[in-house]
Order: sequence, then C-alpha cells, then structure tokens
Amino acid sequence: MFPKLETERLVLREILPADVEAIYSIFSSDEVTKYYGLDTFKTMEQAEMLIQAFTSNFQSEKGIRWGIERKGVQGLIGTIGFNSWSKAHRRAEVGYEIHPEFWRNGYASEAVAKIVEHGFQEMELTRIGAIVFVENDGSSQLLMKQGFEKEGILREYMYQNNEAFDVIMLAKFNRQNGGDE
Repeated sequence: MFPKLETERLVLREILPADVEAIYSIFSSDEVTKYYGLDTFKTMEQAEMLIQAFTSNFQSEKGIRWGIERKGVQGLIGTIGFNSWSKAHRRAEVGYEIHPEFWRNGYASEAVAKIVEHGFQEMELTRIGAIVFVENDGSSQLLMKQGFEKEGILREYMYQNNEAFDVIMLAKFNRQNGGDE
C-alpha cells in the first residue's frame, strides 16, 4: 500500500493517472528540467509514461515517488521521492522538483524533511544520497540545511540536452540504523 504522508502545509500522496496534466505542467517547464537530467516534456504522452514509471518503480521496490499537494488545495505542485532504492543495502537517493510558480515558499524543504524522516524510520534506510548538478546552488543549500553532507564531485555524470554535467554527491545518514559516525 502506498504511504500517504502529511506535513504542516503539505500532503504527499501517490501520483495517479489523473495527475497527468499537473505532471506535464511541471516537467514541460525548462526551469524545472534545467538541473534534472531529463529533457523538457513536449507531449502529454511523456507525462503519462513518467507516471507509469513512478508506479512501476514502486511496485518493483526500486523507488517511491510522492506527489506534493498543498493541504486543502487539489493539484500537484511537484513530486518528491527516492530513486535507486536498495532494500538490501538500506539506501536510496532523494529527488524532487517544484513547479516554479511555487518556488521560494519552503515547500521543497518541508517535503524533503518529511520523506527523510519516513526513509529512516519506516523504510529503515541507513543512507539517503542526493545527486545535484554543481550549478544548482539552491538545491545543494536546501539539502545541506537538512543535514546532508557533501561527499564529492562526480565528473560528467549527468546529461542535460546532450551536454555532460558534473554533479555533487551529498548524503545523510541514520545513525540509529547503523550509519557511520
């Protein structure tokens, strides 16, 4: 069963086929995909395929992706979740995006804090990593404020619009689940 999470201002819920227009609106924005490693969507079919991929990853326990909604307001403003989830190795990588219309309201930070808590407490993760384009200062700063630490740079690790980019590897550890000190 897909876990529904709540924060003070947000509901994190399963992304459904009915969310296709919201997903398209988010991922058809060049501002959103600039540091995503995914080409900007041009068709609604791409949004449908992404929703199917999120569902498939959850069913096969390879990832989990929540839709981000403001409490009392229907419609997704972004998504957040864990990619590269390895139950055996108790690790995953966090990824998220917010529609530019809702930037600078603290929504991403609030959602990250909630899923990190869920990842450590409910999913029994020891390590939550993050891969952030070197140029994406906003995301790096958000994660470091949440207790993530920079581990290093991966050279030419992600492609965006056929161009290779360096990324920063960050991580946060759950000391109660066996993470290093």
